This record gives sequence, structure tokens and C-alpha cells, in this order.
Amino acid sequence: MFIPSSDFVPDFSKSHGLIAAVAQDAASGEVLMLAWMNEEAWQATLSTGEAHYWSRSRQKLWHKGESSGNVQKVKAIRLDCDADAVLLEVEQVGGAACHTGRRSCFFRRLLPDGADAEICCPQLFDPEKVYHK
Repeated sequence: MFIPSSDFVPDFSKSHGLIAAVAQDAASGEVLMLAWMNEEAWQATLSTGEAHYWSRSRQKLWHKGESSGNVQKVKAIRLDCDADAVLLEVEQVGGAACHTGRRSCFFRRLLPDGADAEICCPQLFDPEKVYHK
């Protein structure tokens, strides 16, 4: 459970009630994903110690890992200088943060040599089997 001081509060008024939330592996520093939080997701994250986000496509609160079991246990929270973005330092349970079955949502990499983009993060599970689409 997190109990922030009164000066550690995101400003949800700037972007129609949403703030950017970056999840980063607390041990390695690897960036795992970017999602969005509204005030409800922020409060759920603080009270449970697990990442909750706002799904813009489904228009509902989303507990990360609710379908896959790959929850994010929040170890620390950083608030940026403008209070309109957060960085969650997490322990990624199950290894995969991305709905494509990869460790990171940032699994495509483009290098400056002009070559085609490459896949830099292997698939850890088949999303069709996990999400029962």
C-alpha cells in the first residue's frame, strides 16, 4: 500500500483526466510498457500495490494481469516534474508485460544504419491461448 504526501499527486486535469504511466522493471531498468491512468486507476494502484490502468479502448479500469496472470507488483512510483506522467518501478510477474506475449511492448527496434526494423524481444507465450480470443 502506498500513502503519498499531499504534494505527490498527479495532475489529471491536463489531458482529459488521463496521465501517461510507464512501467519499468525495478531490477533491470528495462522499459516494459506505456499505458494510461485516470484517478480511479491511480487510487487502485496505491491501495493494492499492483498496477491498474485505464483502458482507452474498453473505457474501463484494467488490473494489469487480470486475464493473463502477469501482474505488475509496484515497488516504487515516480512522478514527473509536471505531475502529468508516472513511472512505475515494477516486478513483472510471469515475465511478459505485453499482450503480444513478449516481455516488453517495445519489442521492435530500428537502428540508424537504415536496415529494416528488428524484433528484439522474443515471444514468451501465445496470446491466443492466454486470452481466449
